[in-house]
Amino acid sequence: MRIEVDWTRCDGHGLCGLLLPENLENDGDGFPLVRRREVADADLRHARRAVAACPALALRLEP
Repeated sequence: MRIEVDWTRCDGHGLCGLLLPENLENDGDGFPLVRRREVADADLRHARRAVAACPALALRLEP
């Protein structure tokens, strides 16, 4: 699985970088910087939680 950001929806809340630091980090304004698109099996639970927690629905998991 890989994590994708819909930049047209992202408002820079910063939750995704906090919930999935293995793949995302926040820039100074709270917008995610993708460190690694591929989500490791061990981090899949955290990735699903980050997708569900995004208030702008800007994250998704792709096969």
